[in-house]
Amino acid sequence: MENRLRPVAARRTPVKARSKAPAATNRLEVADVPTPIGTFRVLYEGDRVRVIDLLERGVDQATVPDGAVRRRPPFPTGSPPLQVAEYFRGERRSFDMNVEPFGGTEFDREVWQALRAVPAGRTITYGDLARRSGHPGAARAVGGAMHRNPIPIVVPCHRVVGASGSLTGFGLGLWRKRWLLDREGAWPLRSRSVDGPRDAEHQRTLDTEAPDS
Repeated sequence: MENRLRPVAARRTPVKARSKAPAATNRLEVADVPTPIGTFRVLYEGDRVRVIDLLERGVDQATVPDGAVRRRPPFPTGSPPLQVAEYFRGERRSFDMNVEPFGGTEFDREVWQALRAVPAGRTITYGDLARRSGHPGAARAVGGAMHRNPIPIVVPCHRVVGASGSLTGFGLGLWRKRWLLDREGAWPLRSRSVDGPRDAEHQRTLDTEAPDS
């Protein structure tokens, strides 16, 4: 009986080795996702998104590290590039992925984390976001964190508006900000610009309720 058991134990060894395979797939990968507002490059490891860049001349882009594996569609189910593609196709309104950006200060990360709680179809002011992230009075610094956001769309800096509800600076271009808010149903009823609603009483952000009818 002992001689028969030894071969069985030997056959189990490859099974243990295969169980480690998923970890090997969590190497840095890069995928380009075409959308109606431009092509976005997604750097990710497994379900962790690291960077989302707009591939456009004049827009800063992260350097792709040596050894990153380029992926092309079809992307795996649930992968960050597929989720981005689904968002732009109108097939999803939220993202189910871990956000682990390269860089960013502790302040930046606290602001980005608070911003992820703002759902599609809603907006929030810089001042409100400062309070929600634990930094009341730091609206200007929050604007800096938005400028440094390396993962737009997933960390939705396009949902941050001025104190009056106005569309303010957006690194990818104000026309894209308006396009994104319109796609999500937040424009123009819940944001304001020179050609949007002018009645401040009817503006609506994450912290305000709709006025009584």
